[in-house]
Amino acid sequence: MAASPTVTPDRTSQVVSKPYPNYKVIVLNDDFNTFEHVANCLMKYIPGMTSDRAWNLTNQVHYEGQAIVWVGPQEMAELYHQQLSREGLTMAPLEAA
Repeated sequence: MAASPTVTPDRTSQVVSKPYPNYKVIVLNDDFNTFEHVANCLMKYIPGMTSDRAWNLTNQVHYEGQAIVWVGPQEMAELYHQQLSREGLTMAPLEAA
């Protein structure tokens, strides 16, 4: 009698790793922060922020009411959100990207 091959069942409970969600840091328009203050805060606290990008985002905040100034991991988003808030910028709550 010939031996039959061993068949292993498909795994039904595989572990699927999902990346952590990114979070958006959003600055809102207000009537008391100057363009210069907003742009300077963005350059001071957001890594890699250039002067041109900071001014473009500041204009977006003013003319469109808000701008996403950074997107990334929650822990860093919380830090940048807190730093910008402490400088007096009006911030939207963090939201998943």
